[in-house]
Amino acid sequence: MDVNTLLYKKLYLIRRCEQRIIDDYGDDAMKTPMHMSMGAEAISAGVCLALGDNAQVFGTYRSHALYLAKTGNSDDFFAEIYGRGSALLQGKGGSMHLCAPSKGVMGTSAIVASIIPVAVGAEFANKYANSNKKTAVFFGDGAIDEGVFWESLNVACLMKLPILFVCEDNGFAVHTPSASRCGYDKITNIVSQFNCVVLSSDSTDAEVIYKLTLEAIKLSNEKQLPCFLHLKYYRYLEHVGVNEDFDAGYRKREDFESWQKRDPILLQRKKITAPELIEKEIDIQVEESIKKSKQSPFPSDDILLKEVV
Repeated sequence: MDVNTLLYKKLYLIRRCEQRIIDDYGDDAMKTPMHMSMGAEAISAGVCLALGDNAQVFGTYRSHALYLAKTGNSDDFFAEIYGRGSALLQGKGGSMHLCAPSKGVMGTSAIVASIIPVAVGAEFANKYANSNKKTAVFFGDGAIDEGVFWESLNVACLMKLPILFVCEDNGFAVHTPSASRCGYDKITNIVSQFNCVVLSSDSTDAEVIYKLTLEAIKLSNEKQLPCFLHLKYYRYLEHVGVNEDFDAGYRKREDFESWQKRDPILLQRKKITAPELIEKEIDIQVEESIKKSKQSPFPSDDILLKEVV
């Protein structure tokens, strides 16, 4: 299957799953808060396709796109957010703590920036063991305000770890814009002072991000240095929840409409033949996943405190 078709399958799966979350969230059957990925799909789809199956990824609480792009598994995805016993975490993780270690999704965390040093540790372990596994950690621009990001970047540079730091920059930490938080103009100017590779893009084209990630992997491996991928996008919905929030006053609908003209799913759809066949296949997959999840029993009471630390 060609690259553009593979990318569209990832993009459409992510978008369709989140559309169905929006449709059903009001029923209160999904017992977890939702941090939606709409607008950011091209980043996870492009990066994960470039990384390949053998890579390990770590992510933030806005985890849907990353999980689905890496695994393609909508069954476990919906089982987890419906809190059912058939899910890997049996409903104890919810939307913000998705993982699938067998597919390389090593974990996502609700605590801002907390997953970054864990990912650096995993990359050190991979390098020490000569495993040839690539590690990538995804985080929002708000995580850059945390000291642990800088500590992790610093030690990755010192130890020459070829990890990918993937910054998904939507310009806001919850509702606070970058200009109100950052005492510098461009994060890439600051990070470039470290001994690492720095690449950036504001494209919503998944193919562009895929090719940029291939370049990042090549340079990172050749130099045996970390790479900081700075990728811009626009978050379509509220920080947490399934609705729009333009009436909150911290951002303008006009900005959203400008970005939406470059919607990643619509851009990629134009590149492939017979996209409706892919859409039909994925629509059926998603509906089957939801049906199976709703039919799956909840975990028994004795599961509640097991494997919890």
